[in-house]
Amino acid sequence: MSPLWTWVLFLVSAGLIVLAATQLAKYGDIIALRTGLGGMFIGVLLMAGATSLPEVLTTISSISQAVPNLAAGNLLGSNMFNMFLLAILDMAHRKERLLRKAALKHALSGSLAVFLIGLVVFFILADIQVSIAWIGVDSLVIIGTYIIAMLLIQKNAQHNIGHTVKVDIPEGTPSLARGLLGFSIAAIALIFITPTMVSSSASIAEFTGLGTTFVGTTLVALVTSLPELVTTLAAVKLGADDMAIGNLFGSNLFNMFALGLTDFFYLQGRFMGVIDPAFLLVGMLGLIMTSMGLIGNIARLERRVLFVELDSLALTIVYFAGLWLLLNRGVAL
Repeated sequence: MSPLWTWVLFLVSAGLIVLAATQLAKYGDIIALRTGLGGMFIGVLLMAGATSLPEVLTTISSISQAVPNLAAGNLLGSNMFNMFLLAILDMAHRKERLLRKAALKHALSGSLAVFLIGLVVFFILADIQVSIAWIGVDSLVIIGTYIIAMLLIQKNAQHNIGHTVKVDIPEGTPSLARGLLGFSIAAIALIFITPTMVSSSASIAEFTGLGTTFVGTTLVALVTSLPELVTTLAAVKLGADDMAIGNLFGSNLFNMFALGLTDFFYLQGRFMGVIDPAFLLVGMLGLIMTSMGLIGNIARLERRVLFVELDSLALTIVYFAGLWLLLNRGVAL
């Protein structure tokens, strides 16, 4: 297949993935309204899960096509991109700081995201060769930690329920049945489209010489994170800041859960054992940026460089400096 046709396939499949994932998030919002769950909890759990489904399907497809570096780079690189999105949203929300507006509500989800990313980095470094059947104990610990994190967030949301304002369902909102049907159709569309994007990405990595690690961390992570951008922008526009911030921190949590879940589909052994050590750098960059996002969420500093807050500027600089470092350190293996 020619490079030009490969790029065409990639761009078309990427566009269809964004379209399907946007519909997924739209119907996920309908489900959230009809079930009456809180905005922050929906952002962290349902919306983050819905908009992160492309990452999960891309990872599973990468495993089936024998490109595990593309799988790991997609998930770990998405953590970096999500925090870059947080900085962009904060810059665009100049009248009232987005990172300060709902600080304490997201301290827990942000802290849990930092912890889970740190746990993944630890397991990649430790290389604990203990398995149950073909599934690594490290992956099971990550999955178990994610479940506990969700229970903590749910309990915290229930504790604060008296301090939240009940959201009325807008007139004309589709029924729960229609929301579930639309959600299912969008998810099925993603299942069929994602393998094409993965195979074209692997071809791009080969003929450009960048390698599946760098392409997974940048190009694929960018495409699979676009639904988070679309959904978060829509949430901010509607004034649902809790859902917007929760979606980004929640997506980082879900990405690490997906990394553990991948072990169930990698039948050759422990998935953590085949992740290239170069991903320690990618993982650490995601960890640093999520920590910075959490600090920016809690800190009460109000300092600007022109119209940009220092924490948002710092996140942007770290993101692009990190990409430069990955390329120049030979992560394109």
